[in-house]
Order: sequence, then C-alpha cells, then structure tokens
Amino acid sequence: MFSLQQLLGKGDKFYALLEASAEEAHASVQLLIKMLGASGQTALHDFVLSRRKEKKITEKISEELVKTFVTALEREDIEALSIALYKIPKSVEKFAERYSLASQHLQAVDFRKQAELMSKGTETVVEMVRQLRDVQHIERIKELNDRLQYVEGEADKLMVELLRDLYSGRRDPLQVIIVKDLYELMEKVIDRCRDAGNVVTQIALKNC
Repeated sequence: MFSLQQLLGKGDKFYALLEASAEEAHASVQLLIKMLGASGQTALHDFVLSRRKEKKITEKISEELVKTFVTALEREDIEALSIALYKIPKSVEKFAERYSLASQHLQAVDFRKQAELMSKGTETVVEMVRQLRDVQHIERIKELNDRLQYVEGEADKLMVELLRDLYSGRRDPLQVIIVKDLYELMEKVIDRCRDAGNVVTQIALKNC
C-alpha cells in the first residue's frame, strides 16, 4: 500500500537535490584551493563544469517543483535555498576567471587563508542542508549557523588586515587594484555561504 506521502510526491527528492547543490558548491571551492596551490593545475574549464552542474541541479529543482503536487518544505523556501546555493559556485567561477587573467601579477600574493575560510563556509553549508531532513534538531542548525557567522566574522577581520597591507604603499598600484578586486570576490563567496545558511535557518525555524 502506498502512503499518502508517496501518493502526493512528498518524498526525499528535494532534500537530495539541495544536498547535491550544496556539495557542488563545496566542490567548487576545493577546485579553487587546488588552483591556488603551488602545483595546482586546475583549468578554468573545471570551474565552468562545476557551475554547469550546479545550474542543472537548480533547473531540476525548478522542474520538480512544477511536477510535484505536495512538497515536504514550502515551494518558496526550496526555491530560495536553491538560488542561494547556486550563487556560491557562480562567485567562485568569477574569482577563478579573474585570477587566471591576472596570474602574472599574483606570484607573491597568498590567498590561502581566505580559501580556508571559504572551505569552512561551504562545508558548514553542506552540513546545514543535510540537517533539513530532520528539522527537529533545530539547535544543531542554530549551532552550525553560529559557526557560519563566526567564519564570516573572521573573513571580515582578515579583509581589514589585507587592505591595510594594500594601502601601505609598498605594492605596485596595478597589483593593488587587482588584488583588492580578488579579495572582495573571495569575501563575496563567504557572504553567499552566510546567505544560504540564513535561508536554511529560516526554513528550519518555520518547520520545527
């Protein structure tokens, strides 16, 4: 006998799709870390592929929302989280494009600290999205969201330190412009993680 949940299409497919989307966002940051590594040979094409995978997942979510009569979470919430997750690899790809274009000016620039924070951010987002399967554990989601806010705070502090160095007058003016642009793009990735975490928290509070 089919349960009412199965009959109405209220299954786990949206949880699985959202989790896949979050995991792809995290994977894009791992590609970036590889690119920034001393021996990293990550091609720009890899970032394009990652973003396309994310886009396909986003499109699949939209298609399923049209076909599914009843959803476990509100449609607007699923769509909002899907969009928030898609913006993460999109921002990562933008950084990779500009980094690739200006690589000759960046030999002495170390982006590893920001990359580590980005990795922590996307890793936390993945865990938060997985927690949506059981929103009764709202305290765990709040704890993870607090972790995400901490990561963002650390990124803001690091940004101030980096800007202090850029404004010291020790660097070439062209390099200052390029590096500042890249710093801001990395900060945007972390901001995108924060946005996704906020959406997850709002969904959990609504459904707990």
